[in-house]
This record gives sequence, structure tokens and C-alpha cells, in this order.
Amino acid sequence: MEVVVPAEPEPIKLDIKRTALIVVDMQNAFCKKEGLFDVLGALNEAKVKRVIKVDKQLINVSHHRGIKVVYLRMTYSADLSDAGGIESPNYWKEKGLAAMRENPELKGRFLINGTWDWEIIDELKPQQGDTVINKSRYSGFVNTGLDEILKTQNIKYLIFLGLVTNVCVESTLRDAYFHEYFPVLVSDGCGNLGPEFTQQATIWNVTEVFGWVTTSRDFIQALNPPR
Repeated sequence: MEVVVPAEPEPIKLDIKRTALIVVDMQNAFCKKEGLFDVLGALNEAKVKRVIKVDKQLINVSHHRGIKVVYLRMTYSADLSDAGGIESPNYWKEKGLAAMRENPELKGRFLINGTWDWEIIDELKPQQGDTVINKSRYSGFVNTGLDEILKTQNIKYLIFLGLVTNVCVESTLRDAYFHEYFPVLVSDGCGNLGPEFTQQATIWNVTEVFGWVTTSRDFIQALNPPR
């Protein structure tokens, strides 16, 4: 079945059977008190609550319409063997790694496989049939099986939501474009890190260069048109 979703710079036609919803990094680390962002002073609770509310609606309607739901989760092994080491900029720049390196008392606390911080939030727990992919870089395509999973299932259209808009969401969306997928950003289903202009910058980048931008209202109405 095909649906036409209102979007910028123009509407986009989606084949439902070839569409996947990509839920990016909705983890305790980035959403909850005592998580990584809270410890770093970067947690905006009002923004996160808004994103959670919108994302729950988008996930529910996707399940209802048979759209594949894929969760991406920022993950490091306990020994940090997948973090890149000192030869990798990821080792120096990724905020969880930097916080643990600079504050020894925080060692093993952030984004480590199996910890509370690493877990997907209770409000958006994956359901049976959903796919969860652990990633150790901002992009969900780097060192993961994401591309193979999507191509095996003949997926061509990717709907993006989650945290944070201007880092992991945009990084994965850009890579989706390079891997020949059609990326669609749900603007109110994402939340940015830093000044608010970074949200608008990503929206501009996607609209003008890398894909399409829609809203949760338009996406849901396209999937459930009035009878």
C-alpha cells in the first residue's frame, strides 16, 4: 500500500511495506534524571517529555499499520574495546566516554551494555517483532548490521525520530541517504542538543539536501486518512 505524506520540500509517497521507523537513542542516558545528560547538565526534561509523547504515538501507529520499527541504542562494552581507543576521535569527543575518562568515579556508568543508563526508556520499550541495534558511533550504520537488515527486508523508506536531532539522528539520516534510502525526518518527534538553532539547522539540512521533513500530525493522518 502506498500513502502520500505531506512534507517539505514536497510530499513524499511511501510504500508501507518498504518503510521502517527508526527510533534513535531513546535511552535513560538521554531522557532521565541521573542519566548521562542529567549528570552533564544537558537534560531538558520538558523537551524530552514532548518527544516521548510524540514518539509513542508514532510507534503505536506504525505497529498498527505494519511498519517495521527499529530501535538504535548507543552502546559500549564494559572494557570499551568498541569505543575506538586513543586513535579514534570518538574516544575523545563522545560525551559519555569523555565524562568517564575525565571523572574516574563515573567509570562504567554511562552507555555500558547492561546498565540502567544504556536501557531504552520504559515508556517506549520495544515490542515483540521490533528490532534493536546497538551502535558505538553516532551513526546507526557504522559497524552494525542495520543496512543488511533493512536491505534483507526490502526496506527503502526510513522515518526518523528520537534523540538527539543534530547528532545521532542527523548522522544516521545522512548515512541513510548515502546508502540509497529515502530519509524522512519527523521534526517534532526529535529533540536537539545545544542551542535551538541546531534543531532548525538539521531541519534545513534535511529539507534542502538529504531528504524530507514532516510532522507527527501529518505522518499519522497520512497513515490513517479520514473515512
